[in-house]
Amino acid sequence: MPWNQVYDPLGSMFWSTLLAALPIVVLLGGIGIFHIKAHIAAILGLITALLIAVIGFGMPADMAGATAVYGAAYGLMPIGWIILNVIFLYRLTEQTGQFNILRDSIAGITPDRRLQLLFIAFSFGAFFEGAAGFGTPVAVTAAMLMGLGFAPLPAAGLSLACR
Repeated sequence: MPWNQVYDPLGSMFWSTLLAALPIVVLLGGIGIFHIKAHIAAILGLITALLIAVIGFGMPADMAGATAVYGAAYGLMPIGWIILNVIFLYRLTEQTGQFNILRDSIAGITPDRRLQLLFIAFSFGAFFEGAAGFGTPVAVTAAMLMGLGFAPLPAAGLSLACR
């Protein structure tokens, strides 16, 4: 069933744009203002987007639902693939003993944890971005930092910051 999108269902581009931006406001407002957990705020944003698409823009409900499923699959499949490969790589290096060798060699370069952080997050991060791309450096460097004794949350945050 063909459907043509209406770009200004409210008769004004300004008000129609504000209506279309409402799901983002719900998502960010839920996380930032109301301190709702991110996955719940994301579901609320999705529900808001579906309601606006169907009611506000006149999109057929079955098409809106199919689009939501497609968007979820399109977003989750690459992320899942990266996580699966990073877990495989980490387990492989851990079981073969190569992770300990890598950890000891990095720790042997300098005892200063700040320099270890910079070396791993920037150097290895740039290498993994060039080799694999797609956010892989954050997962790999965070695992390496945790192997060096960094707490999980700071390791993930610092890996993101250095990317």
